[in-house]
Amino acid sequence: MSSLLEALQSAVGAHAVRTDEAALALAASDLYSTGARPFAVVRPADSRGVAAAVLAATSRGYAVVPRGGGLSYTAGYASPTDRAITLDLGGLNRILAIADDDLYVTVQAGVTWKQLYQALQHRGLRLPFFGTFSGAGATVGGGLSHGALFFGSARYGSAADNALGLEVALADGTLLRTGLGALSRPTKPVLRTFGPDLTGLLMHDGGAFGVKTEATLRLIRTPAQNGYASFVYPDLPSAAAALSAMARADVAEDIYILDAASIAAATDVSRTELARSALSVLRAAGGPLRAARALASLARGGMRPMSEGRYSVHVVVAGRSARAVADDIAITRRLAVGFGGNEIEPTVPRVARADLFAGLNGVLDRDGRRWAALNAKVAHSDARAVFEGFDRLLVPHAAAMARHGVTVTRLCSALGSLAFSFECVFHWPDAWLPLHRHAPDADWLAGLTEPSPNPAARELVETLRAGTVTLFRDLGAASNQIGRTYPYLDAFSPATATLLKQVKAALDPQGLMNPGVLGFGSPNARIT
Repeated sequence: MSSLLEALQSAVGAHAVRTDEAALALAASDLYSTGARPFAVVRPADSRGVAAAVLAATSRGYAVVPRGGGLSYTAGYASPTDRAITLDLGGLNRILAIADDDLYVTVQAGVTWKQLYQALQHRGLRLPFFGTFSGAGATVGGGLSHGALFFGSARYGSAADNALGLEVALADGTLLRTGLGALSRPTKPVLRTFGPDLTGLLMHDGGAFGVKTEATLRLIRTPAQNGYASFVYPDLPSAAAALSAMARADVAEDIYILDAASIAAATDVSRTELARSALSVLRAAGGPLRAARALASLARGGMRPMSEGRYSVHVVVAGRSARAVADDIAITRRLAVGFGGNEIEPTVPRVARADLFAGLNGVLDRDGRRWAALNAKVAHSDARAVFEGFDRLLVPHAAAMARHGVTVTRLCSALGSLAFSFECVFHWPDAWLPLHRHAPDADWLAGLTEPSPNPAARELVETLRAGTVTLFRDLGAASNQIGRTYPYLDAFSPATATLLKQVKAALDPQGLMNPGVLGFGSPNARIT
């Protein structure tokens, strides 16, 4: 062990290697699961440090577990073995190149979506997909490894859909490049494919094939105008039909559905938060007249929750001109009303876009309860089977859920014109894990009361999650943020599974790169 510690310290510096209890406990747990404590937490500052740390570990039979922002709830970095090191990629936080004319950006893997958005903003540039709700802490490398999506996804897909190339540290310490950046003769990395798509092969792997150290992503000019619309529906099937119609029409960058409970949680805000949201809306409006209109809309809509049992669809459109945005809003309105929607003030999407990446307080509910989500991606025509199947799954457990304080909220969204995303979120009172104490603002956390340990509720949530994962698989759904929670390798036909095993064996012959992720080789992390 001492030789490994010395090798790691030599690779990245003694200051970048931690073995204290606090660091190890944080590295072992995400927002839902707890695995074994690693031997050490290593925080390199560059690609060469990552490669050297990987080789130091694997050459001694130790596993390598990469961790970005840490905001997983599918055991993505909860190692099943203590014979492992955790690679904290947060030290790789530099933006390496912004090509204004050629419209690409190259970043280290630990750069956050918020950091990148802000660096591009003053240049009039943006990623097509440009971040998740948790983008203040979630990283580019983590997003490409686990399927990040949301802002911009209705039009541009996920983070991986917008990647042009990667640099990845393999198990033997090799730094592998993909895309045009991999050519022996240096060239500008403006194309992803030159023959087989090696970049795609390494996406959404959870670190099972290698550790992402750099990424090149395509850029767009920031749209000149944004528009917002919201509609309320009496039930989820009507709201989902409207969302799918809008997605097929390709009129929006964001389209999502919130249930009444989600809206109630989002609108239970303090006066300070209301003031901050209003200020953000004013800043984002772009001119005094638009600011006045935006503030008037916010005042009319307020932050009032919906009636129980209702669902709201929220839309953000973007375009080169006010006329283009108005035309898309008109199409959105026609489609929404056609499925029985009633238009309401677009407070939710306006605030969400104006107050991007506000922070990580949302890792806990406002009453201090924990939560964990699951997701399914299906064709729009199969959406109803997913959410109605989920509702049926809950029926036998209704009494137990009420008894143990377990509730469920739902979030649906469009992933391009082809896919419907259904996300169910389980909420329950329970003692916090280390990340719950680490991620939020200290002042905000101080105002919460940590619940007592609640093993009965935790066991019920695990039962519900297991049933939900099985439902999703039976319906042929795909999921992002696979980690150690969803079946992957076992879900494929034999020929495809064999090929995947061969790829894993070629890149990681000892099976030491995040063992257990994607179903390669090791059991799930234990649940606490």
